[in-house]
Amino acid sequence: MDPIKVAVNGALGKMGQEVLKVLCREPDMEPIGAADIRAANSTLSLPDGAGSIPLSNSLENILKGAQVVVDFSNAEGAMSAIRTATARKVNVVIGSTGIAETSVEEAKSLSLEHGVGIIIAPNFALGAVLMMHLARVAGRFFDYVELTEIHHEAKIDAPSGTALAIARAAVEGRGGPFIAPKAEKEILPGTRGGVHEGVSIHSGRMPGRVAHHELVFGTLGQTLTLRHDSINRESFMPGVAMAIRSVVKSPCLTVGLEKVLGLE
Repeated sequence: MDPIKVAVNGALGKMGQEVLKVLCREPDMEPIGAADIRAANSTLSLPDGAGSIPLSNSLENILKGAQVVVDFSNAEGAMSAIRTATARKVNVVIGSTGIAETSVEEAKSLSLEHGVGIIIAPNFALGAVLMMHLARVAGRFFDYVELTEIHHEAKIDAPSGTALAIARAAVEGRGGPFIAPKAEKEILPGTRGGVHEGVSIHSGRMPGRVAHHELVFGTLGQTLTLRHDSINRESFMPGVAMAIRSVVKSPCLTVGLEKVLGLE
């Protein structure tokens, strides 16, 4: 079987570089092009030393022959990649965060219009996806919950897309909002964090972290804690590889890796 031909958008970023590494390792995948708005050269050396691939500051220029585009740029870049790739019948895997619901609806329309697959995932770490699933299972048994997420200091959005996905999963499992007690006297405004349907969310940003999420359910006389840590960016790559293999077989929009993992 011929390898899946993949182009990487946001290829000069840290996540883009990790994607190129996994494409070089996996025998059923082949990197054929790279795009990044910071591109200054016309070629990019592959991380395994096997050669180079075309590099451009325009995704459109490197799509010839591609079956999948993997995007790790930003929310704006992701939507641009979806529009550009789907118009050329190229499947898309999106790892960029901060994508609005209106953009997800646009992606669904483009997938249907052009008959291509799109996977948008707030997190590709398999443990984080399992955490969302477990939050949905546990949510119906508790009335109170607090969520803490901590990422590296350069992360631009707060809370993380994964934190919001975990909170939504817990609310879905409960079938409605949780109870979120308000402090009678909040000495420092915002101390109770942001609240999504009764889920209090607290965001931390600091060097030394990649991605940390901790969800604590509470009820009379007990708590239940779900926690996931990504120690490095390699943790996301098995999920990316799974998404690449899946998206070429599913001409529809898939949000999250739950279906890819068989959890839904």
